[in-house]
Amino acid sequence: MATNQLGGKLPAPSSTRKGQVEIDPEMLLKLVMQSLDDDQALEIISIPLAGKSSIADYMVIASGRSSRQVTAMAQKLAERIKVATGHITRIEGLPSADWVLLDAGDIIVHLFRPEVRSFYNLERMWGFGDENDSPVLQSVVS
Repeated sequence: MATNQLGGKLPAPSSTRKGQVEIDPEMLLKLVMQSLDDDQALEIISIPLAGKSSIADYMVIASGRSSRQVTAMAQKLAERIKVATGHITRIEGLPSADWVLLDAGDIIVHLFRPEVRSFYNLERMWGFGDENDSPVLQSVVS
């Protein structure tokens, strides 16, 4: 381990790239939920995945009234995450915007048009049968 000029030990280099900020998953969840609320998303649901899946700590599902709104919500959310953390969020599904997936690392976000959301019904798929594990409608703290 390296030492500084005063003989103190230097911390190990951060695994983040220059300009990136590590953000706690709960803080990232709050940012995602607030962004979707600001953009008037419908039926915003957060599903805790920690300990159940290795893909992420949380899955967020929300709807937009139209493909145009879904596209706008996805693009704004990706930009807000980039500004807050320096991380680039991967986005899939923008050309049609029926179902858009954003991979923000610790948070996976699914944005749907309402009829597509009801068809795939991810909330039911990720409900684990126990009321404590079922999807939770998160209230957004102002």
